[in-house]
Amino acid sequence: MIAVEVLVQPDTDATAADAADRLISALAAAQRARGTASVVLTGGGVGIAMLREVASSPRRDEVDWAAVEVFWGDERFVAAGDAERNDAQAREALLDALPLDAARVHPMPPADAPEDAGGGDPDLAADVYAKLLSSAAARLGGDTIPAFDVLLAGCGPEGHVLSVFPDSPAVHAGAAGVVGVRDCPKPPPTRVTLTLPAARYAREVWLVATGEGKAEVLAQAHAGASEVDVPIAGLRGTERTLWLLDEAAAAQL
Repeated sequence: MIAVEVLVQPDTDATAADAADRLISALAAAQRARGTASVVLTGGGVGIAMLREVASSPRRDEVDWAAVEVFWGDERFVAAGDAERNDAQAREALLDALPLDAARVHPMPPADAPEDAGGGDPDLAADVYAKLLSSAAARLGGDTIPAFDVLLAGCGPEGHVLSVFPDSPAVHAGAAGVVGVRDCPKPPPTRVTLTLPAARYAREVWLVATGEGKAEVLAQAHAGASEVDVPIAGLRGTERTLWLLDEAAAAQL
């Protein structure tokens, strides 16, 4: 197992800025190595703050954004354009300001999509996204899941990551894939998420977390808790696992 690297900044703003700078460097390096780069985005307060930092960074254009593939690790199963959707927040914070190739931006299906595009049912949406990932793996390396260059994730105070919650059906999913989530303990209750085995296809997995409310569960994960009880404990990359934290979140490590 890849050891977890922990990097600590003073506060949320510094953590978001540091993560943004590192993301620009990582995507530029991937493009130098392979010609393209791929990233899995997350939502949440610090995740979106990080994207805003990328948007305003003087280093932003070091990345050829037209050659970046963009995916999401999880999504709220609501209508397209709903402010609850991670992709809507990401577009407002960063993506709409970039010269991206629209064909390389891969949001998860919204609830109001046509049925044949994954609308109406989260399990159907998960199947549609799984097929998309399998097709992308042929371009990016990997089997049924691409070898993403960087997968970004946040976490909740109970240890959930992506939309994989403690002792939930999703955390017991043993296959690398995409699943629908119902009765989520955090609203909105219906979601679509990568499984932990799918997230582990990424070359680098970065957990970006801030605040004292995360300190206890991060300490549990760092000490070797079961991923069933603390899903962030099961999040790791094939080449690097990086925790980008502020002092409050890291206080109990």
